[in-house]
Amino acid sequence: MAYVVTEACIACRYGECVSVCPQGAFHGGPNFVVINPVTCANCGLCEMVCPVSAIFAAADLPAAQQDYRALNAQLSAVWPVVRETAPLPDADAHALETAKRDRLRLDHSAG
Repeated sequence: MAYVVTEACIACRYGECVSVCPQGAFHGGPNFVVINPVTCANCGLCEMVCPVSAIFAAADLPAAQQDYRALNAQLSAVWPVVRETAPLPDADAHALETAKRDRLRLDHSAG
């Protein structure tokens, strides 16, 4: 069982999760991070520090967030490993928003 980053992270990407991960299991995109399910050690540190409660154990994923399990696996295969990241400039403005999937940016060249 790995941990999964869900929709609440989109457009925020605070980064506390990345900094506490002992396995380097996080991969980063333009406005979202994902967890590689193969390298995740299932320690749960990331879930504990996430300020927007975007991270869940795979077994505890809310029904509406189930597709993020596959999305984390898919994107971790193409996005680079990140060891640190800073919140996006407007993270606080988006932290409490819901239904952010349409804001997910996949193209690194877009900034």
